[in-house]
Amino acid sequence: MSIHGHHIDAAPGGFVQRWRATQVSAPFAGPPDPGAPLTWGQRALWIAIRRHGAAQAMFSLRRVVAAPRRTPLGVPAALRAVGALVARHGSLRTRVRAVDGELRQVVAAQGEHPVLVVPIGDATADDGAALAQQLAADLAATPFDHAEEWPQRFALLVTGERVCQVVVVLSHTTVDFRAAELVLRDLRLLLVRGSVPAPAPPQSADIARLEQSERHRRRCERAVRHWIDSTRRLPAETLPAVGPALVPRFRRCVLTSRAAGPAARVIARRAQVSSSTVLLAAVAGVITAWSGEPVCGVYTMVNNRSADDYREAIAKLNQLGLLVIDLGDRPSFTAALPRVWHAAVEAYRHAYYDPAEMARAHEAAGLPYATGVNRHCYFNDIRLAPESETAGDTADTMDLRRAMADTVFAPAEELDTFTWLMRVEVIDAPGAIGLAVTGDTAHLPPPVAERFLRDLERLLVDAALGDLPWPWTAPADAVG
Repeated sequence: MSIHGHHIDAAPGGFVQRWRATQVSAPFAGPPDPGAPLTWGQRALWIAIRRHGAAQAMFSLRRVVAAPRRTPLGVPAALRAVGALVARHGSLRTRVRAVDGELRQVVAAQGEHPVLVVPIGDATADDGAALAQQLAADLAATPFDHAEEWPQRFALLVTGERVCQVVVVLSHTTVDFRAAELVLRDLRLLLVRGSVPAPAPPQSADIARLEQSERHRRRCERAVRHWIDSTRRLPAETLPAVGPALVPRFRRCVLTSRAAGPAARVIARRAQVSSSTVLLAAVAGVITAWSGEPVCGVYTMVNNRSADDYREAIAKLNQLGLLVIDLGDRPSFTAALPRVWHAAVEAYRHAYYDPAEMARAHEAAGLPYATGVNRHCYFNDIRLAPESETAGDTADTMDLRRAMADTVFAPAEELDTFTWLMRVEVIDAPGAIGLAVTGDTAHLPPPVAERFLRDLERLLVDAALGDLPWPWTAPADAVG
């Protein structure tokens, strides 16, 4: 069984057999579009997809939308909503194809979008939500064929005659996290009301055409200069090697902490910065102590949506920004926060660029770009609402110290290949936050990764209890 290039194994034990799925179609008809080159954000991701090969399945966003319950939703109405959504957003009816030797966005004016219908029997206590998450994972497991397949997959979970959950898997080549939320917002309106009153925002092809302007070319040139100057300031290594790499080479480990989140918020409120800035400063502090280098480089993802035209665009706009954090004068933790914030602002200002121009400039300067394992740190705060929760902002010394006793460390995924020597993520966890590090085991085998994350947690708690003088944490001689 084929869904516009997405092969689904119909053999016993395969996808269709396991889910008892049938395929139907949602027709769509939208305004024509002449197409465009790839956006800068798409080009950056395309480089990553080529580097990862089959692992490009990771470049998808899985979402589940609960169908309205006050007015039961049938399959025909859900299909009309899907068709109207695809008609509204040119990005959702775009394929990436080679045209005269150049990858381009090819936008279809009309067509049919495949939709899987999956019966789940009687309604469950969660109305099929858990099954929908499993189905989303299965749909995301096969890499998108961007030349032949639409850049999203839909499935309807049905109990009786009622649609209870809508599963959406979106290719990250078409949308970033913000665009995905905007698409889901429109889908919810279409499911409930049958229409979206506002005009459609700019689409991916619109953004690509804007990027060909002289104004954007100058912006790209400024970003390239910033990156070249910044890269030249970075040390050769982020962390010392502690032994031979394990097999698989890369491991992800997670520290779940009830103390780190409240501590970061205490510091943020006192210093009038975001908790993300606090966490970023703490990561830089541990890296600097462990490396023995006064400067560290940290990459982070930037949404590039500050301009009015871009705020609600249905496109992949996010790109990497590069921060250079210099702690050579050994400041206190509080004193370092403004410079970390300033480094972040500079990174945000210079995170919108043509990756092809960036690659050419790095090659001319004799500097690596998007090759091998990056020797520095990638920081990603992916909490859903990092500043909205205020519980614990007034936590006292004993509260934070006691909370540290409940911290749990656990090894997680193992990976043969990875882009970064180390990636630090801040993630949501029930009643806590997760501090996750994915690292090269020659530098961060699980016991060392645990020490790194516990140093990070301890630094945050110490800094929350009063301004922390240098050194903020233990140096590298205790590693291993």
